[in-house]
Amino acid sequence: MTDDAGLRSRTQEFLAANPPATTDRAAFLKARFDAGLAWVHYPEGLGGLGAPRSLQAVVDAELEAAGAPDNDPRRIGIGLGMAAPTILRFGTEEQKRAFLRPLWVGDEVWCQLFSEPGAGSDLAALGTRAVRDGDSWVVNGQKVWTSGAHAARWAILIARTDPEVPKHRGITYFVCDMTDPGVEVRPLRQITGEAEFNEVFLTDVRIPDAHRLGEIGDGWKVAQTTLMNERVSIGGARIPREGGMIGPVVEAWRERPGLRTHDLHQRLLKVWVEAEVARLTGERLRQQLVAGHPGPEGSGMKLGFARLNQEISGLEVELLGEEGLLYEDWTMRRPAKVDFVGRDAGYRYLRAKGNSIEGGTSEVLLNIVAERVLGLPSEPRTDKDVAWKDLAR
Repeated sequence: MTDDAGLRSRTQEFLAANPPATTDRAAFLKARFDAGLAWVHYPEGLGGLGAPRSLQAVVDAELEAAGAPDNDPRRIGIGLGMAAPTILRFGTEEQKRAFLRPLWVGDEVWCQLFSEPGAGSDLAALGTRAVRDGDSWVVNGQKVWTSGAHAARWAILIARTDPEVPKHRGITYFVCDMTDPGVEVRPLRQITGEAEFNEVFLTDVRIPDAHRLGEIGDGWKVAQTTLMNERVSIGGARIPREGGMIGPVVEAWRERPGLRTHDLHQRLLKVWVEAEVARLTGERLRQQLVAGHPGPEGSGMKLGFARLNQEISGLEVELLGEEGLLYEDWTMRRPAKVDFVGRDAGYRYLRAKGNSIEGGTSEVLLNIVAERVLGLPSEPRTDKDVAWKDLAR
């Protein structure tokens, strides 16, 4: 079953037993997970078959041709792209079986409790505390820029468990129940008018030790798996040619010749080529993932994604002239997912500003690319060997 023909046959047999046209959507997705066709490179019993990651495309093509429903990946993107690979690598067997199936089928939305207002871009300086109390940990602190926290059932959380050691070594990684009465989610209204992000206050939240991922004090190592996968999922999503942000600009250019100028034509050619280069680079990065875990190259993809989206959205507003200044709706809403392509040019222009902050600021990612990809000398850091409690704050 680990070759193209075997997986294609297995998928066709699954479709025959679960016809998409007559099978309830939720039941179809659960059956797909149980058949090992959710993510084929995961182990058997966890939604996969232990097959090469590259063969997922064979399964997806058969399902798409049959009109099968997907699991609404943009709504559950944090769970799929960040929580799941971290749980798979560091979770216990009990944790994998408890969390992965409802995560993949979309029964449970996940969010990420990493960033803090007092730590800025220096994530390792976080101050949320987790104190051991028997078989549980009592957590107190504040997180910020938490996408989808208002809709989430679970969160991946890093907290400081030992302030006596340097900042990178005193962090532990947990799975937090967002329905706990000690969890308070407050909306953060953005420049778009919406509150897609949130700030989250944690007051005496009790997390069982059974919901710890990795060893005590190894949270930074576990978090690196999450962050590397996050940057790949943000900057390396699979899209067709002229998909994503470049699509609406190209469509407007072709359908409305009256908007064209020589200068805009030259700029459109430039960003079209860059968008295609980024798309193909993303394909190459995904092929590299087949052989192992994501590396720092994902930071480069995410960095380019942010810059390109901002350049494309700015060009679109200029192309549309006065029409580009219109904004469809400033209503305060708390959306479950981000929809770049389904909105107007004004929304795309404003929302793209956040691309250089979310998933790691562009400034931090430049350092990562310089040090871990290009091998340049590290920036001087005077706090690497200083206990967290002794750092200036």
